[in-house]
Amino acid sequence: MIKQLIFTSLLLILTILLFESTAIDVALQDYFYHFETQQWLIDKDNQILRFIFYDGIKKVFILFVFSVLIALLFLRHTKTVQEYKEGLLIVLLSCLIVPLVVSGLKATTNIPCPKDITHYDGDYPYVTVLSSYPKDFQQRGKIKCFPAGHASGGFALLSLFFLFKTKRNKRIALISVMILSWSIGAYKMLIGDHFLSHTLVTMLLAWLLILLIRIQLLLPKRWHQQYK
Repeated sequence: MIKQLIFTSLLLILTILLFESTAIDVALQDYFYHFETQQWLIDKDNQILRFIFYDGIKKVFILFVFSVLIALLFLRHTKTVQEYKEGLLIVLLSCLIVPLVVSGLKATTNIPCPKDITHYDGDYPYVTVLSSYPKDFQQRGKIKCFPAGHASGGFALLSLFFLFKTKRNKRIALISVMILSWSIGAYKMLIGDHFLSHTLVTMLLAWLLILLIRIQLLLPKRWHQQYK
């Protein structure tokens, strides 16, 4: 678990440095924007896609978290909840903490979305986490785009890895969550809401937080067994 924590932390740092030192984000995003018509590959106002990848999935996520909370509070004495209690607690905490942390970072990083930068006919210069706005740029207020907030709920579900018991079910959970989360992330890229790095950082940060939650819940049990 500690090795995973160190590896994920290093990977997160390297990912940030990679996108800071290269033009991968913009080069990839150019494929999703029609410069002649000034339109993104997918129209943000497409109600069907918006419901599937934004409004609908958000409601399903909230319902899922609420269901886990209800199970832990009112069904805690049942055999199934007792058996999966620790995993359910990890999932609940992850689904609350990961979006909260990502939302807090979005409020402080002050990084524009692709649709906001002048390269894509917006009003903001292209800046990254480790770069600054030009001195002559007059910003009206903070902008909130980094890291990817909407995908954070999906990546929080990577915590399902610690819910299931068998390797097969763990694998199915991870693959399903990755497909779901990256579908959301891809949608947000195709409408100009996020760069690739925004979603990658959210994914790694989510897994890092999930590991920390798992370790925090595991340590008291280890200490109890050691000094029992």
